[in-house]
Amino acid sequence: QVQLLESGGGLVQAGNSLRLSCAASGRTFSNYPAGWFRQAPGKEREFVAAITGSGSNTFYTESVKGRFTISRDNAKNMVYLQMNSLKPEDTALYYCAADPDGDYTNHVDWEYWGQGTQVTVSS
Repeated sequence: QVQLLESGGGLVQAGNSLRLSCAASGRTFSNYPAGWFRQAPGKEREFVAAITGSGSNTFYTESVKGRFTISRDNAKNMVYLQMNSLKPEDTALYYCAADPDGDYTNHVDWEYWGQGTQVTVSS
């Protein structure tokens, strides 16, 4: 089992930045790829970014490329999402996830989830 706890969400103006953190506990976290998803009201949960267990490879959905950066510190069992140049359309509940099995862009293929942290971007 892996437990995940997100933090760092909040209300910001468009163009500003936020850094989300995800603290992991349980099994050896470095064994697992990790990712971030988001869900806006009335919409499907969508893939944002993912990182391999070693941190050597990262993947992003097109709409956040060049603005968001996913990283991890396995010594601290942490995953981060640095979000720059935020836009109102980035407003959503952001979830941390671990251990994908299959299509990493599909939320149903991820085993472990946090409870989410709200990000609201005002125009």
